Amino acid sequence: MKPGLCHTNCQQTLGVAERLCAGRGARLTPQRRQVLAILCASQKPLGAYDILDLLKREVPAAKPPTVYRALEFLLQQGLVHRLESLNAYVGCVHPDHPHASQFLICRGCGEVRELESQSVERTLGSALRACGFKADSRVVEVTGRCLRCSEQEEGV
Repeated sequence: MKPGLCHTNCQQTLGVAERLCAGRGARLTPQRRQVLAILCASQKPLGAYDILDLLKREVPAAKPPTVYRALEFLLQQGLVHRLESLNAYVGCVHPDHPHASQFLICRGCGEVRELESQSVERTLGSALRACGFKADSRVVEVTGRCLRCSEQEEGV
């Protein structure tokens, strides 16, 4: 498992984002870049108002629509994911290609890990086809305890 995109190297992540946006003809404005950088620097998923509070350190006049517009752009470009169960955002591990993601969300420490399991995707796709269901979104969120929290709970 890999942690979210932004937990690796923030400068590298921002460079990848700039290259992808430029290649797609999409404009990664300074404020959009700042919102992505905030998510890169965070070790936890952030809600829009958490992002706004951090953005205001650099852009004191920032308002909620600024953050929401930036997040919408970043979502459209596949650079971040929205975790519905947390109403929060994380950077994408694989922004260079479209994919359905699975997330492991620890209820203990709040860590979120993004998976890209082709077998989960195939199984879900088969189940959807069998039911005749057309999904708008195929993001899977699994909550539980990470290894570290499980071991602490068990006193290991």
